Formats: sequence, C-alpha cells, structure tokens
Amino acid sequence: MTDKTSLLSLVLVLLMLSDISASILLSKDEDLLLCSRTNGGQYKIITTEQRQTVNDQIDKSRKTLITETVKNVSPAVVGISVNEIRQVRDPLYSVWGADPFFRQFFGDRVTNQEVKSLGSGTIISPDGYILTNDHVAGNGVKITVTMTNGRHYNAKIVGTDPASDVCLLKIEGTNLPYIPLGNSDDAMIGEWVIALGNPFGLFEINDQPTVTVGVISAKGMNLDPVNNRYYLGMIQTDAAINGGNSGGPLINSIGELIAMNTLIFTAGGSQGNIGLGFAIPINKAKRIIEELRSKGSVNRNFRIGLRVQTIDEGIANYYKLPSSRGVIVTYVERDSPAAKADIQVGDIITGVDGYKINNDQSLTGVFQEFRTGQIISLELIREKDYLTKKMRLEKLNDR
Repeated sequence: MTDKTSLLSLVLVLLMLSDISASILLSKDEDLLLCSRTNGGQYKIITTEQRQTVNDQIDKSRKTLITETVKNVSPAVVGISVNEIRQVRDPLYSVWGADPFFRQFFGDRVTNQEVKSLGSGTIISPDGYILTNDHVAGNGVKITVTMTNGRHYNAKIVGTDPASDVCLLKIEGTNLPYIPLGNSDDAMIGEWVIALGNPFGLFEINDQPTVTVGVISAKGMNLDPVNNRYYLGMIQTDAAINGGNSGGPLINSIGELIAMNTLIFTAGGSQGNIGLGFAIPINKAKRIIEELRSKGSVNRNFRIGLRVQTIDEGIANYYKLPSSRGVIVTYVERDSPAAKADIQVGDIITGVDGYKINNDQSLTGVFQEFRTGQIISLELIREKDYLTKKMRLEKLNDR
C-alpha cells in the first residue's frame, strides 16, 4: 500500500470507530474509489457509475444562474482589433509652429500613421450584426473580429454615430450565436450584472472573454462630453471594466443585453478600474441601431436658433436664482424654432424633455437625443415665472 492509501485507510478506521457520518476516497491500483458510510455504520465501495452520479450532483451544486448565463452568452462576445489612420503632429511644432517664418518652410508637419487598437463587441443577430462603440471601431480602415471558437472575420462598418458613441458592424455568417436585447428601463439598482469583454487584449490570448460581476450602482447618469461624444442616461456599475472592455456587453442575470460598456472613471492617475464604470443603456442604443441599419447614419439635421451662456454665480445672484444650474438665453434668431416657441433673451433654461440642464455642454448633449421634426418641451424661468414651451426642431434648410 502507498503512503497515501495507508493514510486514507487510517482515516477510514477512525471514522468507523466514531459516530461521524462521512465519505472518503481510497486508492486502489492508482484508481480512486469513493467509500460511503451506510446507515448501519458499515462502509461500502461505490461503483464507477454511482461515483459519476455523485460527481454530477457536486457539479450541479456549483452551478448558479450567473455561471449558466456566462456559459450561454460568452460565444456571442467578440474581441475587436482595429487598424485606423490617425494624424500625428511633430512634437516640435509647439516650439516653432506659431512662428510664420518657420512655418513657411516646415508647414504643419502633420503625418498620417496607422495605429492599432483593441476593443470588444456583441453579436446581436444570427446574421452577424455586431454592436460596439464608435470610439472603438468608428474610424477603422481594417477591422478584425475574433470569436470564442478562434475564427477571425473581417468586419465592415454599417454605420457609426460619434455623438452617441455607437457603432454597428457586420460580419458574414449565418446561425451565429447572439445575445438578445433586453429592456434597460426595467433594470434595477442593486441587481446583479455581468460585464464581458477584451480588457488589455486578453481575449486575443485564449479566444474567450474576461468575465466580471457586479451590480447596477445607478441609472440615468448624465456625464460630461468626451471628444464631442455625449453620455446621457448612463448606467453605472461596479463590475470591473478596464481598457479594452469598451463596446462589450453588460448582461443581466438572465442573459439579456441591457447596456454597452463604454467608459470608466479613474483616480490618482490610475488607468485601471476603481468601481466606477458606465454603460450606454440598450434602449437608447436600439433606436440608433435601427437608424444605422436602415440609413447608415443618424439624422440630426435640424436648427434651433438660439445662443446660450452657462450660468455662473454672478448671473445667479443678479437674477436671484435658487442655484447656478441652467443656461441663460443670450440671442434668439428671428423666425427660428426658438422664436416660434416664444423663447426670449434672458430666459433661464433648466430642463429639456425631462433632462436637467446644468450648463451649455449639457444642453448641446441633450439636443443630440432628438431628431429632425420632433417636438420637445423646454422648461424655463422667466423673471419669477416657471414656464414650459414647446419647440419643433425644423429641418436645417426649412425657411
């Protein structure tokens, strides 16, 4: 008998002398045999078939709704490799570029360079439509999609919308795995969510997404714009999201796509996750997806006809406003949608169609949510009166 078998036999003897009900493993000819204590206090060898049944039960006891969901949705998560052309300026330009004398000889010294980047995506239909971020693939000249079975596909851009940071790709295929679109309006603060993706290019190593789990921390988060991309109504999660996760899915516990992971907040110069991740709600993305599929772009070709200024403390004190949130109208174009809606110089705009307006940037971002011909409501303060005005967003060339 081996030392391992002797030890196990000793344990078996001790168990037989005790009142403890237990099961242990014995080794015989290098095979492990499961021994179980009967009700009469005797131990018997369990057959291979019985052992498989026990193993199956143990395996099932480890499975949860989360693990089953990850197993089901993972094949529809893809890694995205993008080649894009970026303009790069000579770093010395900041030294001599402002001088016309030198500039006439050297010019702007801007060159085009091919840059590689990585991101994530979600297959949302069996015929190969893929949802990702505009900042991941919107400028790609060559886009390669990697699936969990190791296959690589060349993807084409169906349409992209920089303002909302949504991009729709397409690969050729049929009966592909996909994740059904859920209802982000039904998402609950505190419910479990799963983030999957390609952080730091790890998907490329073993052809499978990295999985992190957290909860929905907040909904309806309006963030400051980044590079003319506007993030309104975002879902916040503490599931770990890092560089490369952008464009990947945020899944609820029953396997529905409820948001697209897009950006994170960092602290102290760190580039990693600190538990503040933000995702674009899928209900917002649905409308954009349909527009990109049918038209290739989003139509925001409307005019408003007003100029505004962010309210500072001085303006708030002068108008005796309760806070410095909002914008003050400084100009209204004649015969414009704003003029037809009776918007006047000096009006304080505090909200648009339920969105709170904090400054001129948030107002610009809110208008990205609307389309040509839509009628919207503006909440404003005129002197001491609180008013609501309706405004139709006219086509830019309608006069």
